Amino acid sequence: MSASSPFPSGHDRAAAVTRLRAAGCVFAEDEARLLISAARTPAALAAMVDRRAAGQPLEHVLGWAEFCGLRIAVDPGVFVPRRRTEFLVRRAAALARRAAAPTGSDPAGLDPAELDPAGLDPAGQRAVVVVDLCCGSGAVGAALAAALGQVELHAADVDPAAVRCARKNVAAAGGQVYQGDLYRPLPARLRGRVDPLAANVPYVPSGDVGLLPPEARAHEPRVALDGGADGLDVLRRVAAGAPLWLAPGGHLLVETSERQAPRAAEAVGRDGLIPRVAHSARLSATVVIGTRPPGLRA
Repeated sequence: MSASSPFPSGHDRAAAVTRLRAAGCVFAEDEARLLISAARTPAALAAMVDRRAAGQPLEHVLGWAEFCGLRIAVDPGVFVPRRRTEFLVRRAAALARRAAAPTGSDPAGLDPAELDPAGLDPAGQRAVVVVDLCCGSGAVGAALAAALGQVELHAADVDPAAVRCARKNVAAAGGQVYQGDLYRPLPARLRGRVDPLAANVPYVPSGDVGLLPPEARAHEPRVALDGGADGLDVLRRVAAGAPLWLAPGGHLLVETSERQAPRAAEAVGRDGLIPRVAHSARLSATVVIGTRPPGLRA
């Protein structure tokens, strides 16, 4: 490309914005800026804009998503990490930080300052065993590793495409990713050692999957969205298995909707975990936390 034809030009920018706006992209200017930053040539930009205008998630077109301050690789066909799930990470990180502290303390009634992973100082803390179930891209596990510093990280997903993608994101933390159904592929040596156990389970009721935005319906795997008749099928299975894997006093954290939270908490408490519900109005996020009592038999 000659020096007289710089890329991107004002025309490139305007054309991208116009095309995206015509396709219904509400944040056309911001999306055009991101696509331009990722494209190397006008032809590459045009192809990326066409993909986005055709309804592909922006993150699939870019190849990454921003999550908890990290750039998470997201391959086509893999569930895109949502901003609201950052609340689950913050809660899990705060609880893990307390569990790892030499003095220990009751995890109830967290101080707001403890909910920011950026404020977690891992110096002098023992390594914690983190498991990220239904891991998708591995975003939750990668973010927890970045927040806590010294972790033994394990992640699992039933979808082969998700497993391939997650391995890119957890490699820096020395984490392991397994393919299989929930706990089945995890090493047996983790039983009774895990805290936190994070599970961003699918929780959309089967009858509501068709009401999701086209980006999700057409481009994300149904197995990452469909939670069964009431949206809680996978959550119940995760909760039922959690006591075997959690350390005494350890924590299971699952994302759900605010409407489903009472039934989700009931399910989490059914096998002996102590449930409570946490909600972030700012992120429109709801997390059910189940704590394994020290005396609970797995």
